[in-house]
Amino acid sequence: MPLIHWENILFYLLIATTVVQLFYYLYFFARLSFFKPAQKTQSQTHPVSVIICARDEDENLARNLPGVLVQQYHTSYEVVVVNDNSLDDSKYILEELRKTFKNLHIVELTQEAKLIAGKKYPLSIGIREAKHEVLLLTDADCVPATENWIDKMQDGYTSGIDLVIGYGAYHKLPGFLNKLIRFETVHSAIQYFSYALAGLPYMGVGRNLSYKKSLFLNNKGFSSINHLPGGDDDLFINKVATKHNTAIIFDAEASTLSVPKKTWKEWRKQKRRHYTTAKYYKPVHKFLLSLYAGSQFIFYPLAAATAIWFDWRIAAAIIGLRFISQLFVFYKPMKKLGESDLFGWLLFFDLWLFFYYLLFAPSLFRKAKKTW
Repeated sequence: MPLIHWENILFYLLIATTVVQLFYYLYFFARLSFFKPAQKTQSQTHPVSVIICARDEDENLARNLPGVLVQQYHTSYEVVVVNDNSLDDSKYILEELRKTFKNLHIVELTQEAKLIAGKKYPLSIGIREAKHEVLLLTDADCVPATENWIDKMQDGYTSGIDLVIGYGAYHKLPGFLNKLIRFETVHSAIQYFSYALAGLPYMGVGRNLSYKKSLFLNNKGFSSINHLPGGDDDLFINKVATKHNTAIIFDAEASTLSVPKKTWKEWRKQKRRHYTTAKYYKPVHKFLLSLYAGSQFIFYPLAAATAIWFDWRIAAAIIGLRFISQLFVFYKPMKKLGESDLFGWLLFFDLWLFFYYLLFAPSLFRKAKKTW
């Protein structure tokens, strides 16, 4: 009798976990599958200030900055590069580029902000130096995917919108690690885009993010998170984003491209650093994100246990239902964001997420290092 009792418990737990997963797929992620930007009665372009912070990024600046400076944008725009105490040749590369591109504005920082962790101080300086109300943020190791990046991103500003979230992709390179990194990136993007569409925006990525200067100043910048090493993108957005003031730009032409980490060690270090800020999210966001991750984490162990001790046919049917739902809600977003080559790996990466959460969950409880 006790054995039958535990068999039933396993089955009901699997059913409950699957219902939770289907809720996220059909309530949140399906919004992105069917998303179509509202048709505008008139088009308006805004002057834009692109902000880039760099520290010892001479090679990245030489490689990527021209892609920002040659954007096809017919309204005024400037590129503000904050050179934060660089010891390499960044200063000379920027000076050479300024000879050709008059819209390049260079801010040289020669002193450290000892009481402000991460890159929030140089970013704050860049924002205050910006001439225009609409700010577009990216990193020195990023290049716009197209010459229409600025135009596409600023197109998200309609009446009442103060913040526009974009997609920061990674270059497609050979190797399994590259596929893994890109899947994790698009999986995260599907989440933060979908939550924004559901009226619960919780983060953006500093590689491709836009907001108004007045939004930054009215919220006293990063003052509430200056003591934290990270958070200049996700924690700031978590604080100021609302269902009324936030828009998404869901378009591969509006994305940026970065070179992903080349080794497992570097990638783990990067991800662990990113996850140290999630503990500071609003309670509703922490709950929803934890419930989704937790239900993913226990799904396959429960499915395996149900197959062994209850009925493998029922377990297979539940796995199939969930996977079909995944295919339905992931296909269009992955295609739209230029990641369709990963679609054939979806089942494998879904299994991999069990080990992913096992690997990075402890990072939520670590204290972050004060570097950027």
